Amino acid sequence: MEYWKKITHSERLKHIKKALHNNVNFSEDPSLGYPASKLDEKVFNDEAPFLKDSPVLQSFVANPNHIGCHTFGTSEKAFKGTQDIEREVLNIVAVDIFKAQPDSFDGYIAPGGTEANIQALWVYRNYFINELNASPNEIAILASEDTHYSIPKGSNLLMIDFIKIPVDFENRSVNKPALESSIEKALANGKKYFIIVANMGTTMFGSVDSVNTYVAVMEEYNLPFKLHIDAAYGGFIYPFSNTGSNMNFNNPNISSITIDAHKMLQAPYGTGIFICRKGLIENVLTKEAEYVEGMDLTLCGSRSGTNAVAVWAILATYGPHAWFEKISILQMRTTWLCNQLDELGIKYFRNPYMNIVTIKAEGIPEELAHKFDLVPQKHDETNQWYKIIVMGHVEVEDLLQFINELKAVRNVSVIS
Repeated sequence: MEYWKKITHSERLKHIKKALHNNVNFSEDPSLGYPASKLDEKVFNDEAPFLKDSPVLQSFVANPNHIGCHTFGTSEKAFKGTQDIEREVLNIVAVDIFKAQPDSFDGYIAPGGTEANIQALWVYRNYFINELNASPNEIAILASEDTHYSIPKGSNLLMIDFIKIPVDFENRSVNKPALESSIEKALANGKKYFIIVANMGTTMFGSVDSVNTYVAVMEEYNLPFKLHIDAAYGGFIYPFSNTGSNMNFNNPNISSITIDAHKMLQAPYGTGIFICRKGLIENVLTKEAEYVEGMDLTLCGSRSGTNAVAVWAILATYGPHAWFEKISILQMRTTWLCNQLDELGIKYFRNPYMNIVTIKAEGIPEELAHKFDLVPQKHDETNQWYKIIVMGHVEVEDLLQFINELKAVRNVSVIS
């Protein structure tokens, strides 16, 4: 690992304090031109004694604004200290986790994966318009039917068509003949340029799309495309559980990745991460943001620097080895659950590298699903699946209670 190191609490505290010192201090500095300040001291007491040992909360009160993209050009100098921390996070995620070369990417910490996904769509729509003289009605988004709703949301906002590709009901994989058929229909309707969104852990199933399937079909039809990976859920688990994955920047067909830190990493909501290769993000440069140093290349504009500090603190607390250990424990718990379901003959889907188990609704009484807060695929009578996500708070004892109650309703001996 080039950037990701485990450091002590005192070192983390010192590092964050240094970053805040390098930011503007609204209490002491003669800063007259910023439409911002620290959080209101009548509500947020910046002299509370517990803050001295809580650097993330110190950052929250200091209220840094990370408007702009700090891997591209210049940025607002008032918050240069915590911007450095954001760049450190991006280096860890892009280089150490997703195999990018140093200084080969742009990105930012966004207010959630939905925005990060829409940012990718926006970048590629404009890329095709700017570089290939495409018109918006010649551009289409391709993604599986299990894809997150941020993709049709982005399609609607950007006014480019979304083509939903069917998946196999049992294994949730993209159906290649259906993909080919969809592309042929799209071509007949005047589509020429394609934005592909491949999932690294779908919301409902934890399924992982085959990048190779998409690329093979694009090359077969000789079509221009850009490929985005939605790793909002899987980005902090799949690269560790499947070290042979090709869903990273070593794969020349992949142009961008979205990762959520507020899921597996347990950072505060909303903390998404958007990373793309160099030479792409300038397609969404907002030149009208002339009063912003470096202008702006993000969908949101102003955003809290505290999220970057929180992500950095979590990554620095674990380091890569302790994080791998945590993921391994979650994998073992998930496998234990699957073994119990196998013994009961209950059908489910699980990608072997993920910690989501999606059970066919026919195997779970509805009242039991409600009791344990299992999430249905649909909130009506047509629901066919319930999912369990083995997060850090879900221990084997919790799973055992669920399994024993499931056995009781099926008249099977429980585990003591």
